[in-house]
Amino acid sequence: MRVAFSYAVVRVVPRVDREEFVNVGVVLHCPQRNFLGARMRLDRDRLLGLHPGTDLEAVERHLVIIEQICAGAAAAGPVAALPTSERFHWVAAPRSTVVQISAVHAGLTEDPAASLIQLCRSMVEPPEAQGTRHRPTS
Repeated sequence: MRVAFSYAVVRVVPRVDREEFVNVGVVLHCPQRNFLGARMRLDRDRLLGLHPGTDLEAVERHLVIIEQICAGAAAAGPVAALPTSERFHWVAAPRSTVVQISAVHAGLTEDPAASLIQLCRSMVEPPEAQGTRHRPTS
């Protein structure tokens, strides 16, 4: 049986004033299955290509916290103890920091964990990693 889910893309905006970003993860929430998961893939080279001065360790710490909150890990503090819907809304709230979240999107799935993996592949991995070569136009 297919059920509804919501997801948001996690982005790193190394220079907020330039508004350039690299997608680094996906957070997926499926209330009917009580599922909240996050999958991250930080491409350090792409991020440093936008801004060589990016504090990668700080970015990684923020991404780990998002994963821990979604997993309900005690190490993430009191937010991680909230119900899954509240944790999703907390993680997906708009921010004007280096780690940001896209608008929330919706879909249908039979398997939320598999959809999370697929969304991460399609939204985070560069086209070359997906088997599609991008060729510049002249």
